[in-house]
Amino acid sequence: MSDTRRRVKVYTLNEDRQWDDRGTGHVSSTFVERLKGISLLVRAESDGSLLLESKISPNTAYQKQQDTLIVWSEAENYDLALSFQEKAGCDEIWEKICQVQGKDPALEITQDPIDESEEERFEEMPETSHLVELPPCELARLEEIADLVTSVLSSPIRREKLALALMSEGYMKKLLQLFQVCEDLDNREGLHHLYEIVRGVLFLNKAALFEVMFSDDCIMDVVGCLEFDPSLVQPKKHREFLTKTAKFKEVIPITDSELRQKIHQTYRVQYIQDIILPTPSVFEENFLSTLTSFIFFNKVEIVSMLQEDEKFLTEVFAQLTDEATEDGKRRELVNFFKEFCAFSQTLQPQNRDAFFKTLANLGILPALEIVMGMDDLQVRAAATDIFSYLVEFSPSMVREFVMQEPQQTDDDVLLINVVIKQMICDSDPELGGAVQLMGLLRTLIDPENMLAPTNKTEKTEFLSFFYKYCMQVLTVPLLASTVDEKNCKDLQEGSTKINPVCPDHFQTAQLLALILELLTFCVEHHTYHIKTYIMNKDLLRRVLVLMNSKHTFLALCALRFMRRIIGQKDEYYNRYIVKGNLFEPVINTLLDNGTRYNLLNSAIIELFEFIKVEDIKSLIAHIIDNYYKALESIEYVQTFKGLKGRYEQEKDRQTLRLNRYRRDARTLDEDEEMWFNEDEDDDGEAIEKSRPEEEFPESYGKYMEAKKVKESDNKESFPKRTPTGSFKFTFSYSAGAANGTNGANCKPATSPTSAASPNGSPAKSAAPPATPVVKTAMVGLVDYPDDEDEEDEDEEQSPRKRPRLGS
Repeated sequence: MSDTRRRVKVYTLNEDRQWDDRGTGHVSSTFVERLKGISLLVRAESDGSLLLESKISPNTAYQKQQDTLIVWSEAENYDLALSFQEKAGCDEIWEKICQVQGKDPALEITQDPIDESEEERFEEMPETSHLVELPPCELARLEEIADLVTSVLSSPIRREKLALALMSEGYMKKLLQLFQVCEDLDNREGLHHLYEIVRGVLFLNKAALFEVMFSDDCIMDVVGCLEFDPSLVQPKKHREFLTKTAKFKEVIPITDSELRQKIHQTYRVQYIQDIILPTPSVFEENFLSTLTSFIFFNKVEIVSMLQEDEKFLTEVFAQLTDEATEDGKRRELVNFFKEFCAFSQTLQPQNRDAFFKTLANLGILPALEIVMGMDDLQVRAAATDIFSYLVEFSPSMVREFVMQEPQQTDDDVLLINVVIKQMICDSDPELGGAVQLMGLLRTLIDPENMLAPTNKTEKTEFLSFFYKYCMQVLTVPLLASTVDEKNCKDLQEGSTKINPVCPDHFQTAQLLALILELLTFCVEHHTYHIKTYIMNKDLLRRVLVLMNSKHTFLALCALRFMRRIIGQKDEYYNRYIVKGNLFEPVINTLLDNGTRYNLLNSAIIELFEFIKVEDIKSLIAHIIDNYYKALESIEYVQTFKGLKGRYEQEKDRQTLRLNRYRRDARTLDEDEEMWFNEDEDDDGEAIEKSRPEEEFPESYGKYMEAKKVKESDNKESFPKRTPTGSFKFTFSYSAGAANGTNGANCKPATSPTSAASPNGSPAKSAAPPATPVVKTAMVGLVDYPDDEDEEDEDEEQSPRKRPRLGS
């Protein structure tokens, strides 16, 4: 196997101008017959496969950076880089490239692309003119130097010649020494020239110059030069920030001096790029590409060096989970890991996988379980960011850890329950942290990322675990908010009885909306588990209590939850809704909404339209039998008339079946005997003749009598008008109607037509209610197909009713 001098990583530049790692291997230069020339070959160290085969073209510009990088472009949008483990290997390959192209290995770049006119102009120059002649490095010549640096930026070959001149005889260090003189003399003109010089040198985009400028003894002088922008009245104070405000904290002492120096350098160079330098124009955006690469490879090196130092990381984890660690120290440790994970995002997938596996093996998840439950808000926020990196990297890894946790008596110590509690207890008025945590929970319970072929039982096992140990924690605020409406009324009326989970409190309403969004996701993706939970907890009834919230967004969330349930078209759900009369709060909300033309109205109409279009017979029959009297006056859409039509069609079909199959046995016997007694020569007159109704008076009479009795039994009470002019239903039901248990009556407490008896069921009305006359003037958001039947009718519209789109 080749020695470590030839060990390299192969990188390609993607469309986002980020370097992608293509693998690690060993490089060689050899003649390839197929390519007809000397080529660079890189074979993977893992399996010997070919990672790179690139012919050294005489016209390709190769660039050497940071002593261990060789970068070049093989096509217009295809940049390559070789990152060597050792400088000696880089020098060896660089010499081979220069030998093929006939270039001096002392150059940092073999050639730059230039236009034809410039090439012709420089061909006329004497061959001895390799370098730009620089003025003496003196205070009096600073303006001349600044003009020279600015003038070469438009010419690639002159930029290269200037860079070579600046690197000779320590010219850059001499310039930076002049900065100290100018600052001591408060020579503003000289300082402004130095700003132009240093800025122009950075735009030369040369790695060799960066190595000099960003060294420990030069970088603060570079920052100082960039403080004196001529366009500013007063200079910036970047050095003061870097030396006094920005403090480097070693959470664990770093013994590797090279690693410490690399961390300092990377922070300061990143500061120069992001803060000090102005945003480059369209024509300058490629001038700093080498600076971006410099920072990128520095970060890769830092992560690799820390990852390989297992003693350092082990000590960090030990202090992080130690109960004796002071709060301030623990805060610094968590912030360190947050930055560590952020740096890891610069790694390519293979390296990032190894990075997170290292953290997992060292115990990052048990440590997060401890720190996420602490009272310190900063610690919890940083721990949440780390947790998001882990979930984004591998949800399966997090799920596997959670299911392997020892089953303790207190479910609150489970990692997912810690996350849920942090979401519920978020103190941010906008619930920013809760939104982030809800997204992480959604990722963890999403079956779409549980389909890995290596673990086919993951979905079943994890969902069973989640619904057994975690779902009850998630729904605590929802169940608490819908258990008693009296507390909410007290809060609205300014009572001293303040219920912290009242759904009319804005922050709580936001939290309930997040929980409902997650439950709606579960209905859509967890068919069996969520269905069982909804039935056992009578959850839909509790959710629909929120239809009374003064926050429309929360009422819409509750309605969306019911819409997803009905959208499953599952007869178990349908029977549950019918037995519990769960359309009542929805219809009450529709009637309370009155003539308002808004999203709530449209969403409710869409719910019923879906039932009609999908022809869900059990729900249609329930709606028409129980609520049609209150809905039949709504004519701005044809939804409810359409439901009635569907209902009548199904009723007619059932009637036909009764007439066809429920004749009594005696009538059937007479028909058969009559048929056999017919003469064979008869033309079938007896068969074609319709039998009169008198032939089955008994069966027909029984059927009509039974029909009248049934219609009489099914006749319901009309809704009564409330003081606001809307209607409320007062059907008697209980939670036990749906799940076989005795539950609280969830009839709206403001109903004027009933009063709850001690056992939870409503008392009977003293007198039958009067027949209501409901007139509603509204406009549909859309025209449904059935609307065409009504377009010819001359209907007088209310002043508040806008015409339909089709009228």
